[in-house]
Amino acid sequence: MTPGGGSGPMKDCEYSQISTHSSSSPMESPHKKKTAAPKRKWEVFPGRNKFFCNGRVMMARQTGVFYLTLVLILVTSGLFFAFDCPYLSEKITPAIPAIGGILFFFVMGTLLRTSFSDPGVLPRATPDEAADLERQIGNTEDIANGSSSGGYRPPPRTKEVIINGQTVKLKYCFTCKIFRPPRASHCSLCDNCVDRFDHHCPWVGNCVGKRNYRFFYMFILSLSFLTVFIFAFVITHIILRSQQAGFLNALKDSPASVLEAVVCFFSVWSIVGLSGFHTYLISSNQTTNEDIKGSWSNKRGKENYNPYSYGNIFTNCCAALCGPISPSLIDRRGFIQPDTPQPAAPSNGITMYGATQSQSNMCDQDQCIQSTKFVLQAAATPLLQSEPSITSEELPLPGKTTIGAPCATLTLGQPTPPSSMPNLTSETGLTDMIPLKEEHEGHQFLTPEEAPSPPGMLPAGSPITHSHTMHVLSLASQDSLHEDSVRGLVKLSSV
Repeated sequence: MTPGGGSGPMKDCEYSQISTHSSSSPMESPHKKKTAAPKRKWEVFPGRNKFFCNGRVMMARQTGVFYLTLVLILVTSGLFFAFDCPYLSEKITPAIPAIGGILFFFVMGTLLRTSFSDPGVLPRATPDEAADLERQIGNTEDIANGSSSGGYRPPPRTKEVIINGQTVKLKYCFTCKIFRPPRASHCSLCDNCVDRFDHHCPWVGNCVGKRNYRFFYMFILSLSFLTVFIFAFVITHIILRSQQAGFLNALKDSPASVLEAVVCFFSVWSIVGLSGFHTYLISSNQTTNEDIKGSWSNKRGKENYNPYSYGNIFTNCCAALCGPISPSLIDRRGFIQPDTPQPAAPSNGITMYGATQSQSNMCDQDQCIQSTKFVLQAAATPLLQSEPSITSEELPLPGKTTIGAPCATLTLGQPTPPSSMPNLTSETGLTDMIPLKEEHEGHQFLTPEEAPSPPGMLPAGSPITHSHTMHVLSLASQDSLHEDSVRGLVKLSSV
């Protein structure tokens, strides 16, 4: 085809369609493209948390009290193993430092497991999920209120669900844009919604929730045993030394034992009391948050029972301490997927994405323009030849287009130009138009001033230009051409 044909734009269109499969945009230079290292999710985590070891360690932002806890345990235990255990293992039994070592490692393991793990953070809603939830809430409110006004209303704060016959309210979190599951709460210090939220413990530097509660309980329970163990054998050490050299001399000979006894004496009451309190919570299958708020208090009535309790102390303890650990929902070490274009509204059952849709629309527009040109040429060819027009009673001849007969369906995707294209001049066109005008005197045609001619179809200033456009428009209106061809014709005429 010549440069004026339709092959050039079609090739460009096909090239644009192929280029959409690449990851770079069409306007981006290939040698300017730089591949950035993929980020992990913990690097853009919205909550107020600190991460270490490439996201493996997750803690709260306020960790000062946690380091104090760590120092107290390490210093007290270190002094006990350094100054008391050698004397006790010699005078009493070597099992004392062995038992103390087991308790110490168990305490440190459970402390680090509680502090460095995900307590059960619930992921926040994406913008699409939040918009869909607000849309559902708005529709529910409109139905409930019997109004269809488009004004903004804040979403309701609660929903009600039935759990074991008890009505439980689900609160809406305006920060995370979700309805929190039962027993979940939003921690103001970490700025996260935590599943089965118990409390935020500054001593461990993390929230205590569904995924680390058992380790927190084992930590305070083992710490209670270690504190009592160290305090008991420190007193034993002082008593044995005082029997040999007196009480004051015993204190002078082992000043570390005095420091250990003081630390253990002031801490054992709070640690043992905290262990007893959480033992009660586990046996009744409650959380600290529920107990403080009195959610299932018997003072509210007999019908206000705890729907999460199994009715058996042993079963409640097994469910809290021996049940499976749920996986983390935030996937903090996962890679962030590249931003994929959102699907647009489907049109005619076809879903287009991002730049592909705009480029396909441009290609369809070029195809429509080229197809319209071929429609004009194919429709005008039989009319411009010196042939008498036939009536509706005559049979159509091959190779001729009748005005009364319906047009054939045109395919806009791949238009095929006519095999032969006669050379049109102003003289031949004028002589061909005279018989047509005489034979169709009864028909109402547009005047040349009323019908604008498309530019580029015929030489400028030719008298055949307006008549040619007149017959093409008459043919298009009588034969009911496809809507896309008519739009292409109007668009071409307005250029």
